[in-house]
Amino acid sequence: MKLKYKILPFYEFNEKDLIAKPIDNKDIEFIRLCRNSQKDILRQNQNISKSDQINYFKTQIWPQLLLDNPTIILFSLFRNNEIIGYGGLVNISWENRRAEVSYLVSKNIVQNKQEYIKNFNDFINLIKKISFYHLSLNRLFTETYDMRPLHVSILENNGFKYEGRLKSHIIINKKEIDSLIHGCLNKNYEI
Repeated sequence: MKLKYKILPFYEFNEKDLIAKPIDNKDIEFIRLCRNSQKDILRQNQNISKSDQINYFKTQIWPQLLLDNPTIILFSLFRNNEIIGYGGLVNISWENRRAEVSYLVSKNIVQNKQEYIKNFNDFINLIKKISFYHLSLNRLFTETYDMRPLHVSILENNGFKYEGRLKSHIIINKKEIDSLIHGCLNKNYEI
């Protein structure tokens, strides 16, 4: 059975050859390994165990599929029929019509600048289409640790405006790191 978010009209979405579909059970181990290998850029301090990952998706993610107003919408991302990462919307506020964008791909893609740029560009275009056209959200925002200049430049090249800096917001490897906030409004979106 194909998983589908009740609130969305389609089972899968695509942008060029990037395909996004709800996260299936077979994808969660890949996602766990991606997260554990890149904790420094995530809101995650410890490795996630297999059982914790299964429990999280069973109790927090998959029940969202059935809701009229989910607070999380996450997709597995595929290119050439292979999973490359995941992304979507978190911290969705329907009353304020806003959501935070979440995105993570394999470490191999992160280490290849051109591949990372292509995948992130396509993902941003895709998530804007889903958010602004299909969900009628007004605003998307991101929080990025200020040690990821390529990630920030891709956001800004795709219409996300720098909105502020949270000084010494996180400690990574005993070093204080700022968080950068970027936002994008529906009124600036073109199909």
